Amino acid sequence: MTMGRRIYSLMLSLLGLGACSGIKSVDATEFEKAIKDPAVQLVDVRTPKEYAESRIPGAINIDVKDEGFLEKAKSSLDAAKTVAVYCRSGKRSMTAAKALSKEGFRIVNLKGGIMGWQESGKAVDDARIYEVDEFRTPDGKKVAVSALMHASMRIQWGDVEIQVDPVSKMGERSVDYSKMPKADYILVTHEHGDHFDPEAIRTLSKEGTVLVTNEVCAGKLGFGKVLSNGETLPLGNGLVVDAVPAYNYTEGHTSYHPKGRDNGYVLSLGGMRIYIAGDTEDIPEMSEVRGIDVAFLPCNQPYTMTVQQMLKAARTIHPKVLFPYHYSETDLSAVPSEIDGTKVRIREDYR
Repeated sequence: MTMGRRIYSLMLSLLGLGACSGIKSVDATEFEKAIKDPAVQLVDVRTPKEYAESRIPGAINIDVKDEGFLEKAKSSLDAAKTVAVYCRSGKRSMTAAKALSKEGFRIVNLKGGIMGWQESGKAVDDARIYEVDEFRTPDGKKVAVSALMHASMRIQWGDVEIQVDPVSKMGERSVDYSKMPKADYILVTHEHGDHFDPEAIRTLSKEGTVLVTNEVCAGKLGFGKVLSNGETLPLGNGLVVDAVPAYNYTEGHTSYHPKGRDNGYVLSLGGMRIYIAGDTEDIPEMSEVRGIDVAFLPCNQPYTMTVQQMLKAARTIHPKVLFPYHYSETDLSAVPSEIDGTKVRIREDYR
């Protein structure tokens, strides 16, 4: 190697570029300086599960182990801007850096990963991230449904916030409602502790929040708009809620959810219809639940449905999309990805 080449290689080494001339590896302090530039794109290349637990603030997640990593990166990132990448310890991010560098991206890689970042006293965002499924109403407005926990979900329809059966804690699992926007509407199906949590309701409430529930819950709280099975409540702006039956009929199970006490709900959001069944079996009244775009059906005997009952209910209702929910430890491996044209989506947080 000539003297000039050795000097050039030394310069590259000092700059942290090494053999991959589009990659610069830096420590946490330099990385922090780099990502303060709004033109720098920050990417966490760990798994979605790792990302959901904690992340460097402002990072997006593109899993380097995903088969479609490069395709997702090229469709999500601007090749004209620098990309800052990190993983747990630095190994996976270097793999990502090399792959992206070959595609023409300029890369800043965090040495030591998020572990080194935290060891240096840098802040992470550990706010829990929930799986979100997005849909469109007939008029094109977005509906985002977040799977929070068991029977708890958040529905965002434009700027309207709806919470369903909000519960703050179940065993070791919890939801921090103080970090969410106040609700415009709260729907509670019945008074069992995995559906009815007065503290969560208070945390989510603001002046003007409308609570829709059954007579028992309203009596316990001292407030709330009571809907009985078969009643309809227009809430304005194209939002309508129908209370539908939810109960057990199997011998020996009827005391869990007696007929006439609890509610399921059908939400109409600007022409889109969402069925939230509540705690129920595959009751005959489901044949009257029609035109459903998205359905949430419970699946955990003896309290709600068996897998076979849920499949029967899905064929009766025939929604476009089905989410099994409230399923606890029920084995859903026998549930197909499609049931007579109904797409099935299984979310871990509805366990």
